[in-house]
Amino acid sequence: MVIGPGDDAALVFAGDGRVLVSTDMLVQGRHFRLDWATPHDVGRKAVAQNAADIEAMGGRVIGFVVGFGAPADTPAPQVSALADGMWDEARMLGAGIVGGDLVDCPQWVVSVTVLGDVPGRAPVLRAGARPGSVIAVTGELGVSAAGYALWRNGIEGFDELRRRHLVPRPPYGQGRAAAEAGAEAMIDVSDGLLADLRHVAQASGVTISVSTDALAPDREALQPAAEMVGANAWSWVLSGGEDHALAAAFAGHVPAGWRIVGRVLDGPPSVLIDDKEWNGYTGWQSFLSSG
Repeated sequence: MVIGPGDDAALVFAGDGRVLVSTDMLVQGRHFRLDWATPHDVGRKAVAQNAADIEAMGGRVIGFVVGFGAPADTPAPQVSALADGMWDEARMLGAGIVGGDLVDCPQWVVSVTVLGDVPGRAPVLRAGARPGSVIAVTGELGVSAAGYALWRNGIEGFDELRRRHLVPRPPYGQGRAAAEAGAEAMIDVSDGLLADLRHVAQASGVTISVSTDALAPDREALQPAAEMVGANAWSWVLSGGEDHALAAAFAGHVPAGWRIVGRVLDGPPSVLIDDKEWNGYTGWQSFLSSG
């Protein structure tokens, strides 16, 4: 950041003149609940989910711009806690909040725009996965969905899972590591692993097959919570959203911290599970009911 808050606009430095930009919004009651999350948690989540988009392009975060709306009688300490949460998460990335705006509105709305750069190389897109390559992931899968189910059912314990729903833990730095290792395609796993891999398959014009053997440890880790709420852990691993893990295609070396979970095949844009057709959650009820 060259010029921060205080003038009519901020001035940020991007290494080679190109800037990555992404925006996400959080709306109270839809994306967070203040009877579950603290304002500090909401601030961290707002920054983390935006930072994950820059990671997925193989970029480096350079700053955030924030818009915040709330009722006029919102206590000042709550607003300060929200800002502190944003700053705490941004500092983990070596970045900061470079500007923003406030407005009176009926409920909390947090809009964050993130700026990033990819000095010296091209960004990694969703398109680019080629037959013969492997699919690898880094970060957590299914934990946010598990945490949500625990909160919704009022189940105590499982503190880490409950926490992950409130504040995601993107694998910071792994997007750049993947880009430097030659990742062909990459995506932020925000909608669920299978749904997001389908985006890669469609953009790349390929078939992707996911291995349940490779994902079995994820399911096993979530199984106790799934039994507690009467859910299927596979549905969380395969279809749970808001984890902000990363998935990428690699033709060669897979960097440390990543694990292979599938393959890229020559075929129409689609996602398979163990080489069998997948048509979404409802198309896999028999598979998911197997535990």
